Amino acid sequence: MSEARADGAGAGPVGNGADFAGTGAVVTGAGRGIGAALARALAAAGARVVVNDLDADAARAVAAETGGHAVPGDAAGEDGVAALIDAARDRLGAIDLYCANAGVATTGGPDAAPDAWELAWQVNVLAHVRATRLLLPDWLERGTGRYLATVSAAGLLTMLGSAPYSVTKHGALAYAEWLSATYRHRGLKVHALCPQGVRTRMLDGTGAHGQVLLAPTAIEPAEAAAEALRGMAADEFLILPHPGTAGQYAARATTPDRWLRGMNRLQQEIEAR
Repeated sequence: MSEARADGAGAGPVGNGADFAGTGAVVTGAGRGIGAALARALAAAGARVVVNDLDADAARAVAAETGGHAVPGDAAGEDGVAALIDAARDRLGAIDLYCANAGVATTGGPDAAPDAWELAWQVNVLAHVRATRLLLPDWLERGTGRYLATVSAAGLLTMLGSAPYSVTKHGALAYAEWLSATYRHRGLKVHALCPQGVRTRMLDGTGAHGQVLLAPTAIEPAEAAAEALRGMAADEFLILPHPGTAGQYAARATTPDRWLRGMNRLQQEIEAR
């Protein structure tokens, strides 16, 4: 995709049947978990990776491991996103692939604190808007670009016990759908990575709901990353690492009352534990 890289060497395309060799890639939230696994998988596939995380030491460690370049900092706020993209372009020459992986999992419902709701909106939704606002002009001019949003299956279904997470992940999915519907004919490839449970610190913080709903079928971050690369290579919009997700999504869409009754039964079972 990229026509040039900062050191003058060529870069490979990530179009149909994506070959990631030489691709200039940015991965946010890449200090651990799915983000770190994405950085490792992309580097192993030959991509040149910029590793971003709020945890500067974690970002530098993953960058050192993958031969990438660490750009620690915020990947959600206006200033942080702009600084990340500027630094990545300085390093890569052009950004071919942006993996918007950073996210926050806030528990609770209407009782969740206003600042918890605000943080979820900023990181899980507006970070995507701010990144694409800066990425799209170059991508549309070149007629090529690739955007991977780590959405979570909560964006397709819901996550009991966590209204801010569920609502904002629905928003992230809706924005990814809008991007694809609007710019697909101009060369933009958009992907929504929607795993269920993944063995990360985020899963550890989901409490009883996560242990009942997610932990039994949780996969390793490397498995989610491998599915992400496979799905991008196949130009799939929805990338579903868990085989049962598609059926659950179809049931939600076609028999919503039955699906909601089933989810409510699960909620009652968790409350009775």
